[in-house]
Amino acid sequence: MAKKDYYEILGVSKSATAAEIKKAYRKMALKFHPDKNPDDKDAESKFKEAAEAYEILSNADKKARYDQFGHQAFDGSGGFGGGSGGMNMDDIFSQFGDIFGGFGGGGGFSGGFGGQQQRRVKGSNLRVRLKLTLEEIANGVEKKIKVKRKVQAEGTTYRTCPTCNGSGQITRVTNTILGRMQTAATCTTCGGAGQTIDKKPAEADAHGLISKEETVSIKIPAGVVDGMQLKVAGKGNEAPGNGISGDMLVAIEEQDHETLQREGDNLHYDMYISLPDAVLGTSKEIDTVTGKVRIKVDAGVQSGKILRLRGKGIPSINGYGKGDLLVHVNVWTPKTLNKQQKDFFESMRDDEHFSPKPESTDKSFFEKVKDMFS
Repeated sequence: MAKKDYYEILGVSKSATAAEIKKAYRKMALKFHPDKNPDDKDAESKFKEAAEAYEILSNADKKARYDQFGHQAFDGSGGFGGGSGGMNMDDIFSQFGDIFGGFGGGGGFSGGFGGQQQRRVKGSNLRVRLKLTLEEIANGVEKKIKVKRKVQAEGTTYRTCPTCNGSGQITRVTNTILGRMQTAATCTTCGGAGQTIDKKPAEADAHGLISKEETVSIKIPAGVVDGMQLKVAGKGNEAPGNGISGDMLVAIEEQDHETLQREGDNLHYDMYISLPDAVLGTSKEIDTVTGKVRIKVDAGVQSGKILRLRGKGIPSINGYGKGDLLVHVNVWTPKTLNKQQKDFFESMRDDEHFSPKPESTDKSFFEKVKDMFS
């Protein structure tokens, strides 16, 4: 089932300001908050949808990528997710300190379903850069990379935090002119984990974690672009106790190709031919991202002509087909000639076959550039 548009979920336009997006999310969160709608699965679903939309649209970088690539920028077939696919209710409540004016985790609410849910700490994210060739980007690829991540040390045990009794939060009730207001703040003793270290091995850190090298398999969908960031949920650092693992953020780095240049979903190839080949016609083998292909060059081809090979470019990250391979014909003019060759071309100076006769169908340079982007 296709995901709903994030702007539609919050009821704002694409030109909405950060303040308007924040205001729309606050309205949705108040309306569908679990404490106001106990045991209402539909309200819970809408609450999570609004949180996912706000997570993307409130971040300038994520918003820009969403506007350009849609949901594919965060949730491709490779298991990457930028929204609720990698969020739980604790992630959502962690936004409330900003949305509801700094009231800690709950902002006037209990911070869970009916105040009964324990807050779970999330481990920190890992960030890695992944270099990809143009062929890998065009065809999609699965990469295995080695990373060092924090994991719970074997033999580490935890006990319930005596300060918050395992809830991870300290609840305060204050009297205001509007009545009694309940607020919640993260427990300073356990950092919100609800647990403290009981026993740990000597090599573990203060949180009972150790560094461990691990091989992670990452599926890269076809059509990614340089600078795009993908998320592998749960492959970041683990959290102490019963916390949840952070995520791995994979930044794509596109390597230069020896003969092909990328422009969006289109590719460009400079093909050089000799003057005899331009006059008589020829066939040439050229590079593509799926291997070499042979193309025909008609007799009398003009330097600067662009041959378009449709569908030989890069697949669209949004699934809108493939770009084209644009082959730029360059006729190579020799810089040195022997006497016989010079005599031949001298004799051709006044020959009508060698006189320029551009036809109406021969496009100017600017028209060719325009065609490249059409």
